[in-house]
Amino acid sequence: MTSTRPALPSTAPAVPVDPDRAERAKRALELDLEYVFHSWLAQDGRAPFTADGAQGSWLWDGAGTPYLDFSGQLVFTNIGFSEPRVVKAIADQAARLATIAPQHANDARSEAARLIVERAPGDWFRKVFFTNGGADAIENAVRMARVHTGRRKVLSRYRSYHGNTTTAINLTGDPRRWPNDYGAEGVVHTFGPFLYRSAFHATTEEEECARALEHLEQVIALEGPATIAAIVLESIPGTAGIMVPPAGYLRGVREICDRHGILWIADEVMSGFGRAGRWFAAELANEAPTGVPGEWKPAPGPQAVPDLITFAKGVNSGYVPLGGVLVSEHVGATFGSRAFPGGLTYSGHPLACAAAVANIGVLTDDSLIENADRLGREVLGPGLHALAATSSIIGEVRGAGAFWAVELVRDKQTREPLVAGGAPVAALTKACMSRGLIPFVNGSRTHVVPALNITDEEARYGLALLGEAIAEVESSL
Repeated sequence: MTSTRPALPSTAPAVPVDPDRAERAKRALELDLEYVFHSWLAQDGRAPFTADGAQGSWLWDGAGTPYLDFSGQLVFTNIGFSEPRVVKAIADQAARLATIAPQHANDARSEAARLIVERAPGDWFRKVFFTNGGADAIENAVRMARVHTGRRKVLSRYRSYHGNTTTAINLTGDPRRWPNDYGAEGVVHTFGPFLYRSAFHATTEEEECARALEHLEQVIALEGPATIAAIVLESIPGTAGIMVPPAGYLRGVREICDRHGILWIADEVMSGFGRAGRWFAAELANEAPTGVPGEWKPAPGPQAVPDLITFAKGVNSGYVPLGGVLVSEHVGATFGSRAFPGGLTYSGHPLACAAAVANIGVLTDDSLIENADRLGREVLGPGLHALAATSSIIGEVRGAGAFWAVELVRDKQTREPLVAGGAPVAALTKACMSRGLIPFVNGSRTHVVPALNITDEEARYGLALLGEAIAEVESSL
């Protein structure tokens, strides 16, 4: 099937004229192939996309060909590329105080911490421990939980991803853990709720929720409640498939944790800072779906709030690496007169924190949290469900805000995955790229995770290209 490139949306930026672009990109690729060691890949035979510039939701290559980014890169460019307010904040900070050791106060870090605490759910978060990214945020959150409780074990779920450092990769519940699994990190995996591929033979979301909580209770009882420090859960599992928890599940986790003195650590590295149409996706613990794709409403009852929240990615849209842990008052009190046994040379780096301050300003001033929620309800959700209605290989569409997954299957009745063993659908990536769309493909899924400020016209254009690419894969089966 011949790939197509329909007319670009009117909001697509004009690619700047640059006579040096082709030669610069050619040399970048040559040096990359010779000197750069890439993550999660066999090094031989690589053919990476070479980006030469970007603006908004668009990148362009060495030929000046524009591509619409439906991947958020690794789901972190929440405000898109080259946002001038953030670029200026980084430049201004670099000119005044480019770096400083973490034991010293600086205004960028102090202001970033204030803004993050003020946007946290509930009313018991008081402090932020800054890290360099999401994996070391998880490492330090688990360390806090272990010291606070005096316990060693940590629970996490299958179908999850928590990072690439030792504790984080052992917590991970997908096949990337297997080559790195030491079995001695005190990690116990459980099944979380996922009705489409239920481990509990459930037929409704209500059954799935109740049985997943019952399973969690049984695991805790058999492992010994007094041995468990924390349960680490992505508020919405990201790379593993964007499975939005059923109404009541996270509230049930909160109740179980309270009963056994276990901390709830919410991993918001991917789902935080607007991705799910909320500042933090854990807020959905206190809401319920309305039945309209991507639409939720407040649910009555006690509010469920995590004890620790890890974040990264969207906190400053990846302009400078930054992560952190939101620390509740009761956990923080453990370290009031007792030193926390951890730290990082670049904790709260002023350039990264200046980017965070400006990024949070953009998210707030431009109402991008609300826009992400609207995009999910009005554009992405309906558009993806429309694609599913005409495709024989789309098994399920699920998500919230600007955070969606399309499950690809060989047969809608048996739900057999399109590919086996966790390998990505390479044909889909190729079909998307040939049309000028950068996808996020993982296993038998593609994730639709654009910038929160993508225009409706651009989003619909991307959905049209994705539909063509899926149809090409479907026709080849």
